[in-house]
Amino acid sequence: MTTPILLDGAATAKTIRAEVAAAAKALTAQTGIVPVLAAILAGNDPASQTYVAMKERACARAGIGSRTYPFAPDASEAEVTDCLAMLNADPSVHGILVQHPLPKHIDEPAVLSLMDPAKDVDGIAPISLGRLVAGLPAFQSCTPAGMIELMRRYQLPIAGKHAVVVGRSVILGKPLALLLLQENATVTICHSRTPNLAEITKQADILCACVGKAEMITRDMIKPGAVVLDAGYNRVPGKTHDVGDVDYAAACEVASAITPVPGGVGPMTIAMLLRNTLTAAQSASARTASALLSSPLSHEVGEGSVHSTGGGGDLL
Repeated sequence: MTTPILLDGAATAKTIRAEVAAAAKALTAQTGIVPVLAAILAGNDPASQTYVAMKERACARAGIGSRTYPFAPDASEAEVTDCLAMLNADPSVHGILVQHPLPKHIDEPAVLSLMDPAKDVDGIAPISLGRLVAGLPAFQSCTPAGMIELMRRYQLPIAGKHAVVVGRSVILGKPLALLLLQENATVTICHSRTPNLAEITKQADILCACVGKAEMITRDMIKPGAVVLDAGYNRVPGKTHDVGDVDYAAACEVASAITPVPGGVGPMTIAMLLRNTLTAAQSASARTASALLSSPLSHEVGEGSVHSTGGGGDLL
């Protein structure tokens, strides 16, 4: 039995966060802009509260400003959308995260449809997902993007491989399938109504578990030599630690590479959120510079005068 490559998401995410921190510092030094991520947190879901707290700490270490807008579980949809409209209009906010799930009485797709796509750093608003389908530039959903990035960093080939995604959620399974397709994989999506699931998963060169059901992917469902990516995170009574959607110990007997839980896919999610926020701030800075160059004043004073204004001239 060959020991599989451990796809260390924690170490990879640490590297990405350091890259983001360096780029954010450079952006601030050149332009005075500090990237800012705002989170709307409605309700009292413990997992959401934990994620937002982790995001705040990660932002602080990366030189990214963080703002959280909490709402009570009984907050109205209008209160949430009013806050979203305010953040859309605030030029000092570059990225917006509407933490999933919202309380059941709030129409989550309707709220997300109001998101400014230029600030949708979580990549799950309808416009962002539609642009992903069309192959147009857009922010990518953070967990799927993190899974693709993890394979890139470990130089695992995707093009020409058969990727099987187990799960079809709008924030994970579906965007992951689209990103794999962009990387020229042949993609199969499985779900709760898929008959003979094991027969399909055993064909996968890349098997992605995105279901949210503890250890449902067993050894006999995995093709020998497959790359196994586990996006599950499940608490099981009687176990001292959380487990993924894959029976990890058994999968290690046949997989060529595998993500652990915890420490695999999870840390990559926040790393990609930070990177998207940095990109949003860089894009906002570029738009501001473009607007300055095209303004009547810039034509009056001439390009040389604009470039003589110190730090702003370096950006332009």
